[in-house]
Amino acid sequence: MSINLEALKGRRSSFACTPQNIGCAALSGRILILFRSPRALPWAVLHCPFADNTAREYKAGTHDVLWSYTLDKVNKELGTVFRLERGNTLVVERGAKPRILEIAPDGALKAEVPLQPDTDNDHMQTRMARKLPNGNYLAPHLLAFKIKEYTPDGTVVREIPTDLPLFGNREDHSWPFTAILLPNGNIHANLTHGNRVAEFGPDNEVVWYLDNSHVEGRLSDPCGGQRLPNNNMVICSYAQTDPAMPKVFEVTREKEVVWEFFHPTARAHEVHIITSNGKKVVPVMR
Repeated sequence: MSINLEALKGRRSSFACTPQNIGCAALSGRILILFRSPRALPWAVLHCPFADNTAREYKAGTHDVLWSYTLDKVNKELGTVFRLERGNTLVVERGAKPRILEIAPDGALKAEVPLQPDTDNDHMQTRMARKLPNGNYLAPHLLAFKIKEYTPDGTVVREIPTDLPLFGNREDHSWPFTAILLPNGNIHANLTHGNRVAEFGPDNEVVWYLDNSHVEGRLSDPCGGQRLPNNNMVICSYAQTDPAMPKVFEVTREKEVVWEFFHPTARAHEVHIITSNGKKVVPVMR
């Protein structure tokens, strides 16, 4: 879903959401335009439907496929598809051989990193993996209750646990979905079924967190999210079905809600803030 939104405090933002193949432009919370295909969006887009487990990049405003990758038959699902700065694409495969791949624009395999998700539940192995500036990789493993840092050969060099007493141990299902490296070196994580968002310091300590006691129940399975350059957070509530509650909202470090987006049927699984007040949002921390 592509959104152009004028927020409660006069901020105007545009963003993209998945998984529903709907793009829309909105002003002051009112939907103006609906596109039923990501290929209708006015920019090149990476799209990865579960239906055929093929990731595709479409040329802006066309049906032309610029790049694609299809899941290896040894595995069951494609997960993350993320374009890296140097042009390679990071892909996560879930299944019997869970792994991170880096694929060059010409289709050549540039890296293969075996993952240790600590479960044989294919769908629940891994979510939004990312590459770090040091060449390692971060992968959130839901049922392991851990974010793991891997070297390129698959060695685990760091584990950030999320089944903490502060977060209800394992009973509250604080499964990590995102693993976003911040400029200060900390890690931002949305904790899905635990209805929490957390920031972890260099020693894996919790330096900040958000739960429903802070935002009046707005968190409902927070999956995708993005940290903005001003340190605010944009959060998706994937399982939100209450029409009085937002599907996406922005919150400050002081836990004040800045703006929120409502929609009667769409679900927001992931989000990418594209512009704010007409300016491109960089760096992109999602």
